[in-house]
Amino acid sequence: MSEDNNPSTDATQGEAAGQQKAQPGLKIRRIYLKDLSFETPMGVEAFSQAYQPKIDQDLNVQVSTIEEGMHEVVLLITITATIENRVVFLVEVKQAGLFGISGITGPQLSQVINSHCPQILFPYAREAIDAAVTRGSFPALMLPPLNFDAIFAQAVQQASQQKAAPDAAKPE
Repeated sequence: MSEDNNPSTDATQGEAAGQQKAQPGLKIRRIYLKDLSFETPMGVEAFSQAYQPKIDQDLNVQVSTIEEGMHEVVLLITITATIENRVVFLVEVKQAGLFGISGITGPQLSQVINSHCPQILFPYAREAIDAAVTRGSFPALMLPPLNFDAIFAQAVQQASQQKAAPDAAKPE
């Protein structure tokens, strides 16, 4: 007699399949450059200046749920180089990724989306920024790595402080 018809084997396989679905997971479906902008407002004058600009970096994460378990995460980085309060160049990159996330909910899902996914996207964004700046005839920026776990923890702390602040200001 074949064991293929054994009901206990079918039940065990069904339980194993159910356990696999419940396991937490993060899968990269696609990484792509969503938008890239490079501007040199000073024009040719930028190349006649002594080049020691002040570099400002602005960072943001945008999240869209495409379908259940599928999220688009966009890491938006804006770099502004200024000399004497005049913009030498401005680079804006939207580096995006489609991530399949399963078995993760609540605060852990928020951390994965706002910390782990941007950490994956950052090297791609850094390379796009560096390529745009060097193609604009400026020295390479070589942005240092970022600790997205620390950035996320700081954002959570600030949000909880802001939430607590209005409560503290209320008269009793």
